[in-house]
Amino acid sequence: MTLIEETGTAGIPPEPDALAVAARRDIEGRSLGRIAWTRLRRDKVAMAGGVLVILLILVAIFAPLLASLEGQDPNSLNSSLIDANYSTPIGGWGGISAHHWLGVDLPNGRDLFSRIVYGARYSLGIAGVSTAFALVLGVVVGMVAGYFGGIVDNVLSRLMDLVLAFPVLLLSISILGVLPNSAFGLSGNGLRIGLVVFVIGFFSWPYIGRIVRGQTMALREREFVDAARSLGASPFRIIFKEILPNLLAPILVVATLLIPANILFEAALSFLGVGMREPTPSWGAMINSAIQTFQIDPEFLIVPGSAIFLTVLAFNLFGDGLRDAFDPKASR
Repeated sequence: MTLIEETGTAGIPPEPDALAVAARRDIEGRSLGRIAWTRLRRDKVAMAGGVLVILLILVAIFAPLLASLEGQDPNSLNSSLIDANYSTPIGGWGGISAHHWLGVDLPNGRDLFSRIVYGARYSLGIAGVSTAFALVLGVVVGMVAGYFGGIVDNVLSRLMDLVLAFPVLLLSISILGVLPNSAFGLSGNGLRIGLVVFVIGFFSWPYIGRIVRGQTMALREREFVDAARSLGASPFRIIFKEILPNLLAPILVVATLLIPANILFEAALSFLGVGMREPTPSWGAMINSAIQTFQIDPEFLIVPGSAIFLTVLAFNLFGDGLRDAFDPKASR
């Protein structure tokens, strides 16, 4: 057999097997994000939660447009929709009609649909901003404590333990309960929103800080950190240029799991009367108002309660899916 017969025409080797080529392409060039996305797409429950999260965010962004489709204002009082004799909404199912898709509240006759979509703005907005505040503070403190170790780690770790030891709900009620009418250049609703964001974010950052500290302690012993250190990189350059990019996956997972907890926190504060107050359409404040009338109009309690339930469920499902997608040891 000649060389040409062995290697193919004109000495060109035969084409490799197509399956081997496909397998090699699957192995090459797959980043951690791409692998995680592939795993996440296979999790139908997490994808359903992610789709619902996107829809809720769109509802919050386009709340004025959605309310205009129904033609109702969230703070417009309409006592003519309330039966004066029985103090119940006129019509069945809490006053649901073509003009009021989810009925009206008691005793003001305000449209529930418009208040729910505007409430999504406050609930998701406050939870999102407070989570971002907690992320920034927790990530910075956690990375500094984990990288430097020693006395710096001891001081920052004890600070995190101290914040975690506070009775969060009672302290939040105390802080928000003595809120003045104006402070820090803010007044009214703006001041209350700012303080609620600060309180929720301040008591949330140690949870993130602990996770980031542990991950940083493991990463600081890796070869790429030693290489950067040997090249003369400063500690803060190593922290923010070398270690931080490798923490994006756990930070993203923690954020998606912290947002629903902060939504519940804001709803609890509003329910207790120290968060958002009337006439601001907050889901927690709406449940507080519905407690007094749920026996004669349960639909007024069901609607905001369902909104909180679906929102928290969607974020939890999506967060669990992200955690499994970034975990190489996960079975799913």
